[in-house]
Amino acid sequence: MYANDALPPRTPVAVPDLRRMKHEGKPIVALTCYDAGFAGAIDAEGVDVVLVGDSLGMVVQGHPSTLPVTVDDIVYHCAAVSRGLRGALLMADMPFGADATPERALEASLRMLKQGNAAMVKIEGASVKLDTIRLLVEREIPVCAHLGLTPQSVLRLGGYKVQGREADAAEQLKRDAQAVEAAGASALVLECVPSGLAAAITRAVGIPTIGIGAGVYCDGQILVLHDLLGVGGARRPRFVKDFLAEGGSVRGAVRAYAGAVRSRTFPAPEHAYA
Repeated sequence: MYANDALPPRTPVAVPDLRRMKHEGKPIVALTCYDAGFAGAIDAEGVDVVLVGDSLGMVVQGHPSTLPVTVDDIVYHCAAVSRGLRGALLMADMPFGADATPERALEASLRMLKQGNAAMVKIEGASVKLDTIRLLVEREIPVCAHLGLTPQSVLRLGGYKVQGREADAAEQLKRDAQAVEAAGASALVLECVPSGLAAAITRAVGIPTIGIGAGVYCDGQILVLHDLLGVGGARRPRFVKDFLAEGGSVRGAVRAYAGAVRSRTFPAPEHAYA
């Protein structure tokens, strides 16, 4: 029996619902998750999207980055999480290197959907990834793009740094956002970009934006579950808030987070970048 077996059924969130929520002005609540037990708690509090992120490499496996995570890892954790969900849309991260070619990305995505029960895959970057997005969408695989700070690019970027502060970089991010939408992406994660830029991108695209360290004006927000619970490590990013302190329990913390996102009181100015 899972944590939400005794709860009434939810109407499942589908990919088109995310765009509808954007246009209705209803903030999208998203969290990462890696197992069935926490998935049940998250789902019971009405979270809209659950991401099995490659962040599991750091918070679950103890690696210093997300780079060692494999497709097998993502598929395993997706399958576990899916058993705890009733209504939330399950999104799977494309691990580093698994999308080196469109064909490899297709093979990995099919496993995530067929074996992991995911409903959408998330791919970091634009540029050379546009052909991959197109191929997956042509094969009926929903895609969420990811721009700004892309953790799989940590070696090239030289660390985890805010992206898009310079005028040229900001314009490129806007162009990339429009390009991934044109390629067929159904949603877009914006990570660690100035809140004003995230707001401009959100206005410029028809697909929903989901922010993490991107300010309050995105169409939704996502956090790593461990960060929300205050167990993400000694050094916490600026955009993180410990909701366990006010929620008093795991479900209470998720409830507090969901309420703050939907009321647009989180992220507050102190959680954003200028």
